[in-house]
Amino acid sequence: MDPHLLRTFVAVARLASFSGAARELGYTQSAVSQHVAALEGDLRTELLTRRPVAPTPAGERLLEHAGPLLLRLDAARADVLRLAAAPPGRVTLAVSPLAVGPRLLAALPATGVTLRVLPPAEVPAAVATGGCDLGLADGPAAPSDPLRLPDVAPLTVTGVGEEELAVLLPAGHPFAGRAALRLEDLADARWLDAPGVGLPLAAAATGRPSARTGVRYDGTDVHGLCALALAGHGLVLLPRRVAEEAAAGAAAGAGAAGAGAAVPLSAPRLVHRTELLVPGAPTGAAAALVARLTAGSPYDH
Repeated sequence: MDPHLLRTFVAVARLASFSGAARELGYTQSAVSQHVAALEGDLRTELLTRRPVAPTPAGERLLEHAGPLLLRLDAARADVLRLAAAPPGRVTLAVSPLAVGPRLLAALPATGVTLRVLPPAEVPAAVATGGCDLGLADGPAAPSDPLRLPDVAPLTVTGVGEEELAVLLPAGHPFAGRAALRLEDLADARWLDAPGVGLPLAAAATGRPSARTGVRYDGTDVHGLCALALAGHGLVLLPRRVAEEAAAGAAAGAGAAGAGAAVPLSAPRLVHRTELLVPGAPTGAAAALVARLTAGSPYDH
């Protein structure tokens, strides 16, 4: 299967337009039509209806395969180019917002590193496809268990940190005075929907098919997320350190009566885990940063 034809098919299906795909890919509309027809001829089945433009059942099935296939091809290209290139003097590090913690800050050299803050789900692909040299991803996990990362390419994954979790509650919340919380205590609570920052835990951990959500936050700013939680727009699960800093900042700004609360999570038994993603064998500045980030880490399993 020709990957060029597959990319054209994916673009047409995503945009629901042959002309739109032609503009995006820099082809003529006739070339786009020929690409799709050639792919259909190769697979001996219709993949798209033309009016309106939409995937057929066979096309829908192909789309399920296309994303991982094309990503893996991009990753292979990036891996070979990375190996062939001279050791770079700078390092670009993809990092999810909650992975920016004390260990990273202590490991960063004074110069030579560019941090690219991305939603957690985008970090593995950014590293695999060569957009970034290294990555730090984070998420909830049982103690010492690895994160469930997508299989985008052969990456070396090393655990570099685990922290307690806490629920950030607004002032006046009935559970704000608790010493600890179980997520099942909050089964009927509203949670902030923040895929670019927060931990996607509430629905799975409470055993409910879907958690009630309040405001949806599409940013990657942790302070903005905490401000929404403290204003009562939904609860959020955070590393305990981050939640306590947010609550303390609210107390300093509004007085103790207006402060929120960071209540530790007691059940289920989970931690906030951070993992370093490394493609191949790093060299130069990337290798030096890897050594600093993993020095003395007891979390590699």
